[in-house]
Amino acid sequence: MHLFGLTGSIGSGKSVVAARFSTHGVPVVDADVLARQAVAPGSPALARIARMFGSCMIGTDGQLLRGRLAALVFADPDARARLEKIVHPAVRALAAQRLSDLEAAGEALVCYEVPLLFEVGLDATLRPVVVVRAAERTCIERVCRRDGVGAEEARARLKAQLPLAQKASRADFVIDNDGLLAETHAQADRVLAALCRRLGVRPARYAPRA
Repeated sequence: MHLFGLTGSIGSGKSVVAARFSTHGVPVVDADVLARQAVAPGSPALARIARMFGSCMIGTDGQLLRGRLAALVFADPDARARLEKIVHPAVRALAAQRLSDLEAAGEALVCYEVPLLFEVGLDATLRPVVVVRAAERTCIERVCRRDGVGAEEARARLKAQLPLAQKASRADFVIDNDGLLAETHAQADRVLAALCRRLGVRPARYAPRA
């Protein structure tokens, strides 16, 4: 099984490209989804978060108040580092199980979508890497619309990550997501074909399904 990485910055449009890969039948393991599973009600990670950051981070339904916690950690690098020490090991364990299941199922190609791929050093082992990029103003506008936050908070979240230009310079493939959706899809299709060629996977196996 060949595993490749997909990353970008917050608001750059990683999910758009991941969804396009999915239409080709490529399984996508999303680290953000795994992170939500890792802090599900009753999980050890959520209990540790409550002890470290206070029970005020947990709603009456037992769910993590993600927006409240995000507002704290994106404004405080030390708090963000402490949170990552709780969440990242749990995510890695979930990812390992999911990838093991996909390999057992006979998948030839799997996409691992990781927002902080370079920040946590996964680029050392996860290759090739595909970076999705967009202009900073575009990313900020998307985060504001998606999360209902102001421009300053969106900008702070963006600045908390490695600059997108640096990520693009370290990528094997770059997809621009500033234009029309059809253009992004066309780039994603070309990149997927190139990935198949590089990794020795039959392109026909991942022909578009929708």
